[in-house]
Amino acid sequence: MKRSVRWLPAVLAPALIVAGAITIPAVANAATTLPDKTPQQVLAMIAGAKDAAYSGTVEQSSDLGLPQLPSTGSGSRAGSDSTSQLLDLLTADHSARIFVDGAQKQRVQVLDQLAERDVIRNGSQLWTYDSKTKTATHSTRSPSDATPAPSAAPSTEALSPAQLADRFIQAIEPSTTLHVTSTARVAGRAVYQLALAPRSGTTLVAGVTLSVDGKTGVPLKVVVDARGQKSDAFSVGFRSIDFSTPAAELFRFAPPAGTTVTTPTKPAKPGPVPNDPDKGAVKPSVTGSGWDSIVELPADTATKVTGSSQSKLLGELTTAVPGGRALQTSLISVLLMTDGRVLLGAVPIATLEAAAR
Repeated sequence: MKRSVRWLPAVLAPALIVAGAITIPAVANAATTLPDKTPQQVLAMIAGAKDAAYSGTVEQSSDLGLPQLPSTGSGSRAGSDSTSQLLDLLTADHSARIFVDGAQKQRVQVLDQLAERDVIRNGSQLWTYDSKTKTATHSTRSPSDATPAPSAAPSTEALSPAQLADRFIQAIEPSTTLHVTSTARVAGRAVYQLALAPRSGTTLVAGVTLSVDGKTGVPLKVVVDARGQKSDAFSVGFRSIDFSTPAAELFRFAPPAGTTVTTPTKPAKPGPVPNDPDKGAVKPSVTGSGWDSIVELPADTATKVTGSSQSKLLGELTTAVPGGRALQTSLISVLLMTDGRVLLGAVPIATLEAAAR
C-alpha cells in the first residue's frame, strides 16, 4: 500500500480495523525553559530516544461519538474477540503501566477491573497474557529486530505514546504541515508539541499533536483531534513518568498456574503468505491521497464480518444506508456494502458512498 495512506493504521488501530478526552494532570501553559526547535529537530530528538529507559502510568480515552454499549466496558469485555476488544477501547477509559528499557525490553500492562493484560518483550522472547481468560502466547523473534512487540489486544499498542507517535511520524508527507510549540507540560515535564495538520479541508481529522519530552525526546502524549469537535477525539499520555531504568524482573514472565499457553507455529521455510499478490489474491485498493485516502477491502470482507459472531455488536453501531450499512465516528467512517465490499477512511460517509459507486 502506498506511502500516502501509511497514517491510516495509526488512526484505525485505536479506532477500528474493520485505532481522548482524558486531560493528564499537568501545569498547562506553564513557563518553560526549552530552547526553540524546528520540527525536524524535534523529529531527530524522537529518533534519538529509541534506547531510552523509563516507566510510568498512562491514561487513555476516546470521544468518537459512539455509545457506551452494554456488552463492552473496562473490565467487562464480552469475550475475547477482536471486535469486542476494539469496542471496549472505543467506549471505555483505560489505564496502563508501561516499562521500557531500550528497544529490546518493553512491557505494557493494561489494567482492567480485577484483571490485566500484558505484552512483554525481553530480547528475543515475546509473551502476551490475559488474566481474564487465563491465556498466554509465547513466541520468539530476532534480537536485532527493534520493532515494538505485537499487541495482545488492540488497546495495548494504542496505550503506548511512543509506538503511536512512530506510526504518525512514518506517515509524514507533503499533505501534512508541521509546527512546534514549547509552552506545555505533560506529567510535570516540559515538552515540545509537534503539531501535524492535514492540508485537506475535507478529512475528518483536524490534526495530531505529539508531546515530546524536552530533555529525553520520548513521546509522552498523543492527541488526535476531530474537525468541528472541541474535545479530543483520542488521547493517550503519561500521567506520571520515571526515567530511571526499570527492574530487570519486570521483563521476565512465567505463566501463572492454570494458564493455557499457545505457541504460534512458523513455516518450515519462507514461502508466500496467504494474501501474496503473486498467488492471485485481491489486495485492498486505495483511492484519493493523504488524509483523504479511502481504502477498499476485497469483495467478501463485509460478508465475513457481518456473518461472524461479532455481527450483533456491529449491528448496534451501524445504520442502514442505500446499498449497505455505515458507521461514522468523529475520526473514521466505515461502509459495509451488500455486495461484500468494505470502504473506510477518515472522510464523511457521503465520500465513501461516492467512491463505492
